[in-house]
Amino acid sequence: MNIELLRATDLNANLQIEVSALYRQLNASGDQLLLREVLAPGNNVLIAVCKIERQLVGIALLATYRVISGYRGLVEDVVVDSAHRGKGIGRKLMEKLLQEAKTNNLDEVLLFTGHHRVPAINLYKSLGFTLRKSGIYNLKL
Repeated sequence: MNIELLRATDLNANLQIEVSALYRQLNASGDQLLLREVLAPGNNVLIAVCKIERQLVGIALLATYRVISGYRGLVEDVVVDSAHRGKGIGRKLMEKLLQEAKTNNLDEVLLFTGHHRVPAINLYKSLGFTLRKSGIYNLKL
């Protein structure tokens, strides 16, 4: 198992296909941006990937931004291939992102997950995340 950060120089057509297929396991009906757009200069997104024998089996993203109250990170699009779940891959991906958050001196890391995603919630709690007493509102544009 190899956990690393994806760089723009790593991008190729095959990797795009692998990421797209993996992401569909998280959101089968959602639109996807191309990796070159996600990793474009100035977009401030880190992508941690897990490969087993050169096969992509997991991804997790950390978007960073500055606001008046501090320097934040937002975890997005965490998915492990269904055939590889329960092997600690999600934990390793999250640990990589949290390591990067500390290295970059973020003040806080946020994430959102569905209430039905019990294994993910248990993972996040075991990493020290707590449920915030606030609501999240959404407006699709």
